[in-house]
Amino acid sequence: MNMIAALEGLLFLSGDKGLTCNEIAEILEINIEEVEKLAHELSNEYQEKPRRGIQLEKYGNIYKLVTKSQYNVFYEKLVQLEESKPLTTAALEVLAIIAYNQPITRNQVDEIRGVSSSHMIRKLLAKELIYEAGRSELPGRPIIYKTTDKFLDTFGIKSLDELPPLKLIDDEEIDENDLFKSKYVENE
Repeated sequence: MNMIAALEGLLFLSGDKGLTCNEIAEILEINIEEVEKLAHELSNEYQEKPRRGIQLEKYGNIYKLVTKSQYNVFYEKLVQLEESKPLTTAALEVLAIIAYNQPITRNQVDEIRGVSSSHMIRKLLAKELIYEAGRSELPGRPIIYKTTDKFLDTFGIKSLDELPPLKLIDDEEIDENDLFKSKYVENE
């Protein structure tokens, strides 16, 4: 098995967070010295192949795959492209949950949605529609999120008080027959 390729894949999957030497050693079931040797070999491979757009960096005890700075002009264009794209339904859903429930943690957003929201939260942070407003007093002290002034500007409101009121739906109001109706009907 190619352990250098395994290390590269792990670092790719870990994204911006990266992995510590101990985490890599535990996952690959090797010792720290072997991790350091593999990382050194992988780093050399990136250095020897200047046609590659990424490199391996070590920050303290954390290894990360990062982009090469000489191509920043292209990365900036990508960020500008991403910023100009409209928000997806999922991103709007997460944004609405944060707007109506702020301050709120990612786990609380996940509980409301029923699915992971970490990717959407990263997108909303990148678009500067939400920000990290500190840490909760909950166990683990998770990050809490709030909307930004850019959020207000983007949606043309002066304050959160202008958000439309939420209508709570009682179980009695739900017509179970409607759950099975569809706008698509089979032709007979």
